[in-house]
Amino acid sequence: MTSMRDIKQRIENVRSTEQIIRAMDMVASTKLQKARRQLEGVRPIYGNLKRVVEEIGNLEEVETHPFYYERKVKNTLYIIITSDRGLSGSYNANILSESIKHMNNGKNEKILVVGSKGNDYLKKREKNIIRKITDIADSQVYYGTENLAKWLSDLYLSGEVDEVFVAYTRFENVLSYIPHVERLLPVATGVELEDNNRNNEKKYEPDLATFIDQVMPLYLHMSLFRAFSESHTSEQAARMVNMDAAGNNASDLIKDLTSMYNRKRQAAITQELSEIVGSANFLSK
Repeated sequence: MTSMRDIKQRIENVRSTEQIIRAMDMVASTKLQKARRQLEGVRPIYGNLKRVVEEIGNLEEVETHPFYYERKVKNTLYIIITSDRGLSGSYNANILSESIKHMNNGKNEKILVVGSKGNDYLKKREKNIIRKITDIADSQVYYGTENLAKWLSDLYLSGEVDEVFVAYTRFENVLSYIPHVERLLPVATGVELEDNNRNNEKKYEPDLATFIDQVMPLYLHMSLFRAFSESHTSEQAARMVNMDAAGNNASDLIKDLTSMYNRKRQAAITQELSEIVGSANFLSK
């Protein structure tokens, strides 16, 4: 049976772990607030750019434009966003599972993976990883996604890939984040728009093709930046919730161990009293 000394040592160990968990919970909470502010800033920009490119997609003139033209798909590029660190519950497992399920359609996939967790997972399954990005600082994400948008645009226009998907985790609220695989290229055509967005009489200067060439790099940049922001916010929310649950489990474990320690201590005191009373009765005889 476990001794009182062992129980006391275990309580101290769990309490030390609980303090670390609470500190990680506070860090995740602070990062979540910062990530949410960034996400709230980029969502409107992305939404308006998406509306613009979808409006253009309803014009007959763009059907043969490289960014809108539907090719015969031979190679597909997947940009999969995961985390570099764990302790975030099922965050990585969910997006990787959704990505693998989407890939199982007989197409030749090429993968750009973000995050060491995704890289390790896909590498073990011998997936075709052509590029990996790990340990990217928060301050580098904006310009990093700009360079990434240019890279995937060149890859697409050169014909090395025929379509591009981004797999990210969409942030709904602190307790809800949904894995999502979204097609970036080619841009969807014939999307049904709201009545106030239907305007086929718009004029694009100097011409439509030049306008598309100017707006698409920004659209791809904001699409990737928004996907990174969604995933980063979801990651911090998942880690905060996970650390909070771990902290509560540690507190419950300390209570159980303390109760066990007190019972053993009470039993030891009772036994000592019994021995003292027994010795006194023996001596009185």
